[in-house]
Amino acid sequence: MKLRIRDFFALLIVFSSLVGCQDTTIQREQRLFNEDWQFHLGEVDDPSASDVSWAEVVLPHDWSIRQSYQPENTAASTGFVPGGIGWYRKSFKVPEDGRQTTVVFDGVYCNAEVWINGEYLGKRPNGYSSFAHELTPYLRYDVPNTLQVKVDHSAYADTRWYTGSGIYRDVSLVRTHPVHVAQWGLQITTPQVSESEAEVRVNAQIVGASPETEVVLDILGPDGALIGTTNMTESSGVGYSAVLKVVNPQRWGLETPALYQAVAHVKHQGQEVDQQTQNFGIRSIRFDADQGFFLNEESVKIKGVNIHHDAGAFGAAVPKSIWEYRVAQLKSIGVNAIRMSHNPHSPLLMEVCDELGMLVMDEFFDEWHQPKGKSLVYLGDNQAKGDIAQGYSDVFMEWAERDLKDLIRRDFNHPSVIMWSIGNEIEWTFPDYSKAFSVINPNHAGYGQTPEFDPEKVKATFDEVTGGVDSLALIAGMLSEWVKEMDTTRYVTCGSVRPSIAAASGYADAVDVLGFNYRAECYDAAHETYPEMKIIGSENWGAYSEWENVASRPFVAGMFAWTGFAYMGEAGPWPRKGLEISFFDYAGFKTPRGHFFECLWVEKPKVYAVTTRAEESEFSYDPELGWRFDMQMTAPPVWSQLRRWEWYQNIHPYWNYEEGELIVVQAYSNCEEVELLINEKSLGRKLRSDFAEDNIVKWKLPYESGQLTVKGYNEGQLVTEDQLISAGKASTVMATVAYGAAEGDDIIPVALQLHDAEGNPVRHEESQIKIALAGAELVAVDNGWEKNVANHYLPMITTHEGRAMLFVRALGEQEITLNLETGSFTEKLTLTD
Repeated sequence: MKLRIRDFFALLIVFSSLVGCQDTTIQREQRLFNEDWQFHLGEVDDPSASDVSWAEVVLPHDWSIRQSYQPENTAASTGFVPGGIGWYRKSFKVPEDGRQTTVVFDGVYCNAEVWINGEYLGKRPNGYSSFAHELTPYLRYDVPNTLQVKVDHSAYADTRWYTGSGIYRDVSLVRTHPVHVAQWGLQITTPQVSESEAEVRVNAQIVGASPETEVVLDILGPDGALIGTTNMTESSGVGYSAVLKVVNPQRWGLETPALYQAVAHVKHQGQEVDQQTQNFGIRSIRFDADQGFFLNEESVKIKGVNIHHDAGAFGAAVPKSIWEYRVAQLKSIGVNAIRMSHNPHSPLLMEVCDELGMLVMDEFFDEWHQPKGKSLVYLGDNQAKGDIAQGYSDVFMEWAERDLKDLIRRDFNHPSVIMWSIGNEIEWTFPDYSKAFSVINPNHAGYGQTPEFDPEKVKATFDEVTGGVDSLALIAGMLSEWVKEMDTTRYVTCGSVRPSIAAASGYADAVDVLGFNYRAECYDAAHETYPEMKIIGSENWGAYSEWENVASRPFVAGMFAWTGFAYMGEAGPWPRKGLEISFFDYAGFKTPRGHFFECLWVEKPKVYAVTTRAEESEFSYDPELGWRFDMQMTAPPVWSQLRRWEWYQNIHPYWNYEEGELIVVQAYSNCEEVELLINEKSLGRKLRSDFAEDNIVKWKLPYESGQLTVKGYNEGQLVTEDQLISAGKASTVMATVAYGAAEGDDIIPVALQLHDAEGNPVRHEESQIKIALAGAELVAVDNGWEKNVANHYLPMITTHEGRAMLFVRALGEQEITLNLETGSFTEKLTLTD
């Protein structure tokens, strides 16, 4: 069993606490509290009654994905999974040693109510917020205590995407001396950063502080060596603070995400009673209205993606190793930023972004006090009504300030975070914005046509429509003010769908950087009309035109494509559980769109081929007119415009058709020239620049069985190639460790691929595979397909495009073997790194 660095530090903290107790010094003990929970699905009058049945579970736990997909009593919005009410309980003992005890929940979806030994501690409606409860006044010592949590997700259509249900993130138990660093009580900023020197400012909030309390601050370098120490001084309203200089700092960046540590030693009456360690990065950030974004005073074009908080087969209960896998996948295709759409995400994901060098837009919520429409049967039907659709908007006015400020407290020290977003497409819930837009822009085409931006015309019409009072701008100003109360070192943003109105109404004035959602046609007019406005594409189609509109404009800081990974929800009709409109599918396999954007965002030469029957292709060729593109809009009853988010229709990563059938071949590349060969016979080279409209080199030709090869050339020299080979019937399956090592207790993704007798990958047919493991635990299975509604927790999987993904947990240092059985063959494989 390998010992990871984070495990080592956790053990070190516990060891320090034990040594401290022996020396009559009480130290902090913080440990995961995920084991030995019991769970009951369903409402009960008395959870302590003897007739209530309980199942043993280990947290994190998402009962929705465990119950699997169901067409009845579920909703398209949330991915066709059940909600309901669930109860959790756990018994535990603590010694009577003078320490205070707190339980910390990283996320419970939703309406979490907590009791300790029958005493009610409180409720948290927001299913994404991290929160804590003090247990000390109600504890019994050296006898069992009972912690109970009720989770009410009976409103199973409460959002527009998959949420999950239950205690789906980590729980921790924290025990401290009465004088200690508060939860999220260390705040670190680097207000002055250069190549030669950095200023590090640290504030510490100390619970129970008195004149007999002193705090000493250590700063450790990325190698763990002590590089500075100082006494922190107390000042009213600030707590304890200190400033340290770091010479020749290793600045946190995309390629070198160096992390320092601030260690606060709390002494009381001469003894050290608490120690808190916080990771941080030394870096500077800056947005400029003309030149975009700068990291450490170097211009960086943001190449971002949006993601939701679920991860395929894991639902919302996602372990850190899977986030590491996913972020590494994104970085491999050139992604350098993530928008956490549209709510607070897992602390584990935030850690990974720090560790791997990924910029973050940290977002608050998708709706404020007025809800958006929720879908019942298919995306856009807006038929989820009544009790099943009640959500956070009902309590927004009561909880917004606390939830927003808690998010900032929790994530304050992450160097990856560069922006706080106060909302997404909020204008859709304020009808006056669209009404005014229609009055100002009659017969507007919807997408691609630049609206009127003249401030006087827009403001006059908007005031006439609203009567001069805009509650959206007022609430946005309130939210932004709350952000600035907590953090003035980062930028406030939002995702706007009516930027021409927002710029005149006052909404845009509430933010530092205005995000444009699918409004590339507005970039130039906005910049010309409001030259001081800082602009970013906060949500963009994964299309070549979207990137070109950003890359060709220095004043646009970057873009966030929708989406990085396929997500559940915004779905339907059954069995379409979600939207695979992404760079990677649910299982983590790279999609054609991911290959395409890799060609745009990574300099390494690449070419990638896909094929389509000519009769099914959106591309057609005429000898006189050349290539044409006719978008096949999404078929009813689903919203036709969904096609703008989807990739090109009916494209396949294989070369298996009927002899003589006309096929359109697409080649994605960043090379100057691309050559197509069929069975080593060249059909000629084509300049990529001749396909500047969509950056796709295309051929139309009759199918000929054998080998299709595309080659990429720069300056006339062959630099890369890709092949598709006509495959026979599947006769074997290969397993590859997709990320990580086949050892330790992390979860390892293992990719399965069907092959024919000649060893060629089979992508045009499917097999059901039964799975048996030795030396490892099978955690979940997935095939990445948006219509896969099979249970992820059974030892079988049907491939999609000839492949599937297993997620396994190694059992110590044992060798891992797979026994894979289909209807026509059986394989026994040994996994290696």
